[in-house]
Amino acid sequence: MDTIPAHPLILIDLAVIAALPIAFFRRGRLNLRWCFTAAPFAIVGAALLADLVSPWRRPALPAIVQPASIAFAGLALALIAATLAAHARPIALWHQDDDEPREIVTRGPYARIRHPFYASFLLVLVAAVLALPHVSTIIALAWGVGALTLTARREERRLLASPLGDEYRQLLARTGRFCPRLRSSS
Repeated sequence: MDTIPAHPLILIDLAVIAALPIAFFRRGRLNLRWCFTAAPFAIVGAALLADLVSPWRRPALPAIVQPASIAFAGLALALIAATLAAHARPIALWHQDDDEPREIVTRGPYARIRHPFYASFLLVLVAAVLALPHVSTIIALAWGVGALTLTARREERRLLASPLGDEYRQLLARTGRFCPRLRSSS
């Protein structure tokens, strides 16, 4: 059985993502919104593990696909590390209604992207689709994009309505949600 080079790196990414609520985020409750957002990552992990142990061989993917998958997975891991380094203190666990932010972080990846954790999570899902183009990984990617977009929009509305709203408006004008903005809006 051939092992697929991108799978282990993507699984490492998924393990790091799974460890973030325990190792980095402030304690909170795992509510239904959190589970809905986390589900695509469990699906991708299960699909990759099943593919690694499957006795059936898949047709070879084009030569560019595996290196692209490894690049996306490596970029995701680097972005997670840079995002962690940008924080002076742990931040709120996803979806906590009663947890107000203490500051607007504008250093590190936040200087260009409002949600670099979410961007890195999406990079992992893209890497998984490239490594294992299967209906389960494609659905997980679509689900992840939808869930993280809803989460980001909700967080942005809350921040705009908070005492930090004016500062956050300035960040909105110069950063992209998941990708760096090419030009600042006026």
